[in-house]
Amino acid sequence: MSDKPAPAGTSAPVGPATKEEILSYIPHRDPFLFVDEVEVSDGHIKGSRTMPDDSWFFKGHFPHFPVVPGVLLVETMAQIGGCGVQRMGIKPAGTFFLAKIREARFRRPVRPGERFHVEIDNIKATPNIVHQRGVGYVDGEAAVEAEWLSIAGGDRT
Repeated sequence: MSDKPAPAGTSAPVGPATKEEILSYIPHRDPFLFVDEVEVSDGHIKGSRTMPDDSWFFKGHFPHFPVVPGVLLVETMAQIGGCGVQRMGIKPAGTFFLAKIREARFRRPVRPGERFHVEIDNIKATPNIVHQRGVGYVDGEAAVEAEWLSIAGGDRT
């Protein structure tokens, strides 16, 4: 994995992003915003999302044993990664769209109320393409490992 520091002449903000900063980085909003915290440290992106007990998807996935759908775990990782690259000073040429999930392995379910902590490394990060790899944890136990690619398209509004 290669870490991409902030481009020359820029620097990553120190400490966790505020809610306002998170909302400025990505266009997602409730009920499809899956970022509570994000920060960049030593070229690595870290973030988290606590999955509320009353989340819309738990009613149908699965009523007898509710778990976060795997695709939403990868979406959570991609949203945190998108915030992280912008926090590193890489400004997208448009809205980043998830273009490819190269690999995803699910190790344990994520249940209602659990905090999903994510650690991400950039493989490649430019204003047009973000290729990342990460691991999501619950209580220190790996829940999902994934690699994905996002591309910039559309307007950045």
